[in-house]
Amino acid sequence: MQRYLVLEHVSGGELFDYLVKKGRLTPKEARKFFRQIISALDFCHSHSICHRDLKPENLLLDEKNNIKIADFGMASLQPAGSMLETSCGSPHYACPEVIRGEKYDGRRADVWSCGVILYALLVGALPFDDDNLRQLLEKVKRGVFHIPHFVPPDCQSLLRGMIEVNPDKRLTLQEINRHPWVTAGGKGELELELPMMEVVQTHIIPSASAVDPDVLNAICSLGCFKEKEKLIAELLSPK
Repeated sequence: MQRYLVLEHVSGGELFDYLVKKGRLTPKEARKFFRQIISALDFCHSHSICHRDLKPENLLLDEKNNIKIADFGMASLQPAGSMLETSCGSPHYACPEVIRGEKYDGRRADVWSCGVILYALLVGALPFDDDNLRQLLEKVKRGVFHIPHFVPPDCQSLLRGMIEVNPDKRLTLQEINRHPWVTAGGKGELELELPMMEVVQTHIIPSASAVDPDVLNAICSLGCFKEKEKLIAELLSPK
């Protein structure tokens, strides 16, 4: 029996290459990309999935220049109330608590990475950079960075709220979605991307017999859902 893996063709390539070609983006274009990134990330987090390796190389562009988050090889399931321990990601985009080897909230780690990405889009450079890896990691842990004057003041406050060393003080996705710079936009600019959970319709499973046993076993094998009957009840719930 032959098996085929069908993948979407994302013709626009990496956001990284797009950024290198343009140098830095206008606030309007950066905001468009940023809204799409946090919208997609909001959908992942609402399903307890943390990406943990967000960077322009892992953000792809389709034929209409819309963002597609890619490469979930470092992603992890993080059930409510738990913390992650594996140090992973790219040094330039990893948050201080990951670099220090501490237990961390993957959602807040993703927010830090998004802040670094937004900085790169607006400035055309990284907030923390050094040819020496040890020095680079020290800079990230200190979290001291300079924002050029041409970055709009309200966006500067957003960047500082996301690239915040203390994860408890770091902005959440909900706070980011309400931030004045994110919700702003002049005439002709694309409408604000809604949080993905407000866009995607929930698919209701009609009965337990409709649950695919292979999918169910795969979910249970993750180790986060030990009680199969309870999991089935949750899947059948309309909430």
